[in-house]
Amino acid sequence: MNPAERDPAARSRLIGALATLVILWPLFQAAEVKPGALVDPSNLKVIGNFLAGFLPPESGAEFMGYLAKATLETLAIATAGMALAFLIAVPMGYLATGAGREKTTLNPVTRSLLTILRGIPELVWALVFVRVFGLGPAAGVLALGLTYGGMLAKVYAEILESVDAAPARALRHNGAGRPLAILYGLIPQASKELASYTVYRWECAIRASVVMGFVGAGGLGQLMDQAMKMLNGGEAATILLAFMVLVFAADGFSGWLRRALDTPPANRASPFGWRSGGLGLALVVSIVASFSYLEIGLKSLLTVEAAHSIGEFVAGFFPPDLSAEWLAKVGKGIWETLAISVVGTLLAAVAGLLLALPKWRAPFSFLLNTLRSVPELVWATITALAVGLGPFAGALALALHTTGVLGRLYAEALDNAPPAPGHALRLAGAPGGFAFLYGTLPGAAPQLIAYTLYRWEMNIRMAAILGFVGAGGLGQLLYFELSLFHHAQASTVIIAMLLLSIAVDQASAWLRRKMH
Repeated sequence: MNPAERDPAARSRLIGALATLVILWPLFQAAEVKPGALVDPSNLKVIGNFLAGFLPPESGAEFMGYLAKATLETLAIATAGMALAFLIAVPMGYLATGAGREKTTLNPVTRSLLTILRGIPELVWALVFVRVFGLGPAAGVLALGLTYGGMLAKVYAEILESVDAAPARALRHNGAGRPLAILYGLIPQASKELASYTVYRWECAIRASVVMGFVGAGGLGQLMDQAMKMLNGGEAATILLAFMVLVFAADGFSGWLRRALDTPPANRASPFGWRSGGLGLALVVSIVASFSYLEIGLKSLLTVEAAHSIGEFVAGFFPPDLSAEWLAKVGKGIWETLAISVVGTLLAAVAGLLLALPKWRAPFSFLLNTLRSVPELVWATITALAVGLGPFAGALALALHTTGVLGRLYAEALDNAPPAPGHALRLAGAPGGFAFLYGTLPGAAPQLIAYTLYRWEMNIRMAAILGFVGAGGLGQLLYFELSLFHHAQASTVIIAMLLLSIAVDQASAWLRRKMH
C-alpha cells in the first residue's frame, strides 16, 4: 500500500483496541461470561419448562381482582413517592444550586447529602424501611421519596444553572431576594425542562415501584414475587402483561404531557388556561387519592415513635465491619458488580445499535419497548434459570433491559444526525454500509456515547441489587447479611455501594468531558 494512502489514525486505533481488550478481558472473566450456557441442553430444558408454565395466562375472576388492586397500588406508590420526592427536591435543589446567587458558590454539604440519597439504590432503601415499618407500600413510598428526591434536586439545580442568568441578576441588583430572583428570573425559562424531567421521573418511578415489591414494598412486584416463588407461571404471565400495559400507558401519557408542554400558550389575559388549571387539579387529586388509597399518612411516619424506631434500627448498622476478611469479600463483590454493569452495558450497546438501524421501525420499536418494560429483576429471575445463578445472569438481565432503553435512544440520535455527510458519500459511489460508518455514525457518535455512559451510571446501581435474586455482586452479599440480621456487615456493603456509585459518576463525567 502506498504510504500516502494509509490511515494516519490506524496506529492509535490499534493501540486503543488492544488497551480496550486488556481492560475488558478481566471484567468478562469476573462476570463469568459463558455463552455456551445459553445453548446447554439441560439449561434449555429448564427454561423451556419454566416459560411453558406461563401459558395460558391466569384469567380467573378472583386473581384479576388481586391484579387490579396491585396495579392501582403500584400507580399510587409511584405518585405518592414522587410527591414526597418533590417536597424533598425543591428545598434541597434551592440549597444546592449556585443559580440566583450574586457570587456563584456551591453548597458542598447539601450536594454531599444529595449524593448519598441518590447513590443508594431505592431497593436498598425499601429493604431497610420494610425492616422498620413492616411489609407494605409505606416502605416503597419512603424509598422512592429519598432516592428520587436526591435525583430531582440534583437535576433541578443543574437545569437552573444552565439557563440565562441575566434576568435573575437584574432582579437581584434591583433589590429582589434570591427566592424571588429564581422564581421570576430563572423558572420561567426552565419550566418546560423542569416539568418534562419530573414527568420522566414519574414514569421511571412506576418501574421502580414494581421492583421494590420484590422486597415486600407492595404493588405488582410483591404479587409477581409471590407468583414466582410459588412457580405459578400463569399468574406471573398475567402480572407481566399488566405491567407492560402499565408501562406503555405511562410512556404514552408522559409523551403527551411533554408534547403539551411544547405547545405555545394562547394569547389571553391570564397566564393559566383551562387546560393548565385542569391538569393542576388532576395532579392534586391524584396525590391525595394515592395517599388515601395506600392508607398511609406522612404524619404517622413523622411521629416520635417512628423516629425512635428508625434511630434504633440505623444505630445497629454502626460501626460497620471493617475486618480484613470481610473487606476482602466486599472487594470481590465490588469487582463483580462493576463487571456485571460493564458487560451488560456493552452487550446492550451492540444489540441496541443493531436494533436501531432498520428503517422500518414498527416491529423493532415494539420489541425495544417490550425489552425495557420488563424490570431488570424479572429478567434476572429468568436468566438465572437459563444460565444458572451468578454474575453472568445479572449481566444478561441488564443487557436485555438496557437494549430496550439504548435502542430507542440510539434510533432517535441516528434520525437526528446530519444527513449531508452520508448523502455525499452515497453520491460519490460509496456502498450504503460505508456511507453509514463514515458519514452518519460519526455525526451521531457523541450522542450515542453520552447515552451509553449515562446508562452505565444507572446500571451500576441496578447491578448492585440484582444479587437479590442470586445474580452475584454486592446485592447478593447485602441480601444475605440483612436476612441474617448482620447489620454491621450490611453497613459495609451499603457504604461500598455508595462509594462505587460515586466513583462511576465521576468516571463517567470525566469520560464525557474528554470526548467533548
